Amino acid sequence: MLREYTAQPLLTDLYQFTMAYGYWKCGREQTNAVFELYFRENPRGGEFTIFAGLQDCLLFLSKFKLREEDVNFLRKVLPPTTEPGFYDYLRNIDTSAVTLRAVPEGSVVFPKVALLEVEGPLAILQLLETPLLTLVNYASLVATNAARFRLAAGPRKRLLELGLRRAQGPDGGLSASRYSYIGGFDGTSNVIAGKLYGIPLFGSMAHSYITSFTSMSEVKVQTLKPASEGEPEVNFVSLCEKWLFQVCHLLQMPQNRTNSSEFAAFISYAMTYPGHFIALVDSYSVMSSGVPNFCAVSLALHELGYRARGLRLDSGDLLEQSLRIRGCLRTCANQFGVSWLAAVPIIISNSISLNDLIDLQQQDNEVDCIGVGTNLVTCPLQPSLGCVYKLSQVDGKARVKVTEDEGKMTLPGKKAVYRLYGPDGSPFLDLLTLLKEPEPKANEEIECHALTRREAGFRVTAARVGTLHQVYYQHGQLSESLCTTSEIRTHAQNSLDNLAPKHKHLQDPVPYQVAISRKLRDLLNDLIKKSNPSTQCPE
Repeated sequence: MLREYTAQPLLTDLYQFTMAYGYWKCGREQTNAVFELYFRENPRGGEFTIFAGLQDCLLFLSKFKLREEDVNFLRKVLPPTTEPGFYDYLRNIDTSAVTLRAVPEGSVVFPKVALLEVEGPLAILQLLETPLLTLVNYASLVATNAARFRLAAGPRKRLLELGLRRAQGPDGGLSASRYSYIGGFDGTSNVIAGKLYGIPLFGSMAHSYITSFTSMSEVKVQTLKPASEGEPEVNFVSLCEKWLFQVCHLLQMPQNRTNSSEFAAFISYAMTYPGHFIALVDSYSVMSSGVPNFCAVSLALHELGYRARGLRLDSGDLLEQSLRIRGCLRTCANQFGVSWLAAVPIIISNSISLNDLIDLQQQDNEVDCIGVGTNLVTCPLQPSLGCVYKLSQVDGKARVKVTEDEGKMTLPGKKAVYRLYGPDGSPFLDLLTLLKEPEPKANEEIECHALTRREAGFRVTAARVGTLHQVYYQHGQLSESLCTTSEIRTHAQNSLDNLAPKHKHLQDPVPYQVAISRKLRDLLNDLIKKSNPSTQCPE
C-alpha cells in the first residue's frame, strides 16, 4: 500500500510567494526555467549518500493545487499592495507544465550531481523550491545514516528501527521508519509504518509490563494448550516452576535470587504469545534472575511444542553480557537436549550509536539483533544534509551563481549526468555534461575536468556508461510507476553493494570523483568572466 503524502502547497517559505508575485508583476511568470536540487557535501565525512524522497516529491507534484482557503489566507499575509489579479493567477496554477527528471530513488549519489531537475514556468518552480527540499533533505539523510549503520553492523546482524518516540514529531517518526528501512534496516517498531509501507514489524515488551507484576498470584490463567492439535491443556505455571528449579540447579544459581514477579510476567507473556515469546531480561538482575527465568519459560514452551523467539538487553555492558548469556543458553541446550535454545537470538538496545556498532564488529560478542532509536532518527552528528535548489537556466539561457565561496558556485545550463563504470562493474566517476553534448561512449577516451576548474583536464575510459537521470513527471502525469518501499530498498542495497569498498569506509574513505565536460567547463568560465571581467579563470 502506497501512502499519499499530505504536503500542501503552503508548505513553503513566504518569500517564495513574494518572488512569485514579483515574476507575475513584471510578466515573467510563464518564462521557462530550470532548477536543480543537489547537495554540496556527503554527510559525516563519508563518500556516498542514498537519494530518497523522490516518491513523495512526485505525489506532491501530482496533487499540487491551491485551494480557495489557501488563496484567502495568502490575501491576509501578503502586503496589501498585492494586486487582486495575482490571486486569480494562483487559483489557476498547477504543475501540468512542469517536467521532473531525477536519479532513481535509492541510488547512491554524490555532491554537485542534481538529484532532481525541474523545468517549467519560473513562478511555479519558485513555489516548488521549499517543499521539494523538505521532502528530499531529511529522507536522504536518514537513509544514508541507516546505510552507515548497516555497514558498521555488518551483513549478518539484524537491525531494527525503534526511534518513533524519539523522532521530531509524527511526520519525522514515520519518515524515519520508512527511510531507515530503505537504507538497510530490517524492521521497525512503528505500526503505522508497517501498515502503510509493508515494513516488517518488531515488538515484545517494555519494563513496565514486567514491573506491573508483583507475584505469581496475578497470573490468572494457569494452563496452556500445546502446539499439537488435540492435546489437552497443561498447567503451564507448574511446568515453568519445574524447569526453573532444574535451570537454577544446572547454572548453580540460588532459585530464591530469581525475581518471582519477573517470572510471573514472563509466564503471562509466554501464555499470551507462546509462538512469539521474546523477553526483556534486565528489569532486575540479568544473570541471577532474567536469564534463568527466560530459560525456564523457554524450556516449558519447548515441552509443549513452541520455540522462544529471543531475549532483549537494554542496559549494562551489552557485549560482555551477550557472551555470558550465550554461555547459559548453550549449557541449558546441551544438558536438556534442546538444540535450538543455544541459538536463541540475543537482541540489544539502549542508545546504540554508530561507534557502538563499530566496536561491536571489533569485539567478541553474541549479539544477533540491534535496536537503534535516537542516534538513527535524529541524526545528531549532522542534523541536515544541506540540499540546495539552484537556478541553472532561464528562457534557454544558462545561469550561474558566482560567489567568493567557490564551494557554493553553481553549474550552469541544462545538463545530462552519466555514471562511468570500470571493468569490475563498479562506478568510478559521475560526469556532468551539457544536455546537447554527444553521449560519452564505453571503451573510448572521455575528456573530464575537475569541478574546481583548477586542475588540468584528464581522460578516462569506461567499460560501461549509464545515464543517471530519467523523466518521472511530465504533462501533469507520472511518467514512471511508483515503486513500493521494498522495491526502493532493494535498489538502494544493490546500488550500495555495487559501490567499491574503498568509497564505503566509515573512516577515511577514498573520494569518489565527480567531473564536468570541457564544454560545461568552458561555459562556466565564460559566464564567470562576463559576471566579473577582472576574474581570471585558469585553463
